[in-house]
Amino acid sequence: MRLRNKPWAGDFLRNHPQFVIQQPFEWKGKWNDLFGNEHPVHIEVGTGKGQFIVGMGKQNPHINYIGIELQESVLVSALKKLKEEEIPNVKLMNVNASQLAEIFAKGEVERIYLNFSDPWPKKRHAKRRLTHHSFLSIFESILADEGEIHFKTDNQRLFEYSLVSFSEYGFLLKWVSLDLHQSDFTDNVMTEYEEKFSKKGQKIYRAEVKLRK
Repeated sequence: MRLRNKPWAGDFLRNHPQFVIQQPFEWKGKWNDLFGNEHPVHIEVGTGKGQFIVGMGKQNPHINYIGIELQESVLVSALKKLKEEEIPNVKLMNVNASQLAEIFAKGEVERIYLNFSDPWPKKRHAKRRLTHHSFLSIFESILADEGEIHFKTDNQRLFEYSLVSFSEYGFLLKWVSLDLHQSDFTDNVMTEYEEKFSKKGQKIYRAEVKLRK
């Protein structure tokens, strides 16, 4: 999907340091200091317009959330939502997922959410998928013992690829649904894409995987 360029996006993000982390590399190993508590840290990689991360923050005030998004023009929508809610346990960050090991120390993150990630359908682009083993290695380097990845998508091929990738890497498949909205899963917080696809009758696939000891 082509993104509409917003030349003002960078300044808008920089002008709201109370919501958008400006120097994320300086907080490695000290994320509890930034939030001012010892609550678990969960991150969403590819937070998009922010509906999920803001909803999770409201639903779970005992957890610290960080929404990570590479595209400034998209992250501004998440910032606008967060400004309206002013939830103290949610922060945003404009970085590339490939940099996460430089931002978080081992064990600092208890859960990673991957929601409706770009499927990169062409075989030659497989390394760009967030469930490729190169990214799983990065995620492993920051996850706590028995830390988890929660993955949602509407793309069946990406889901099948990801289940194999998780298993081959050594993650334990903890929970899998081939039709989330027809399952017994409760307290689901939907993303913008999820609402759009589910209204069209498309199945939503979901998996929870965790690191083996």
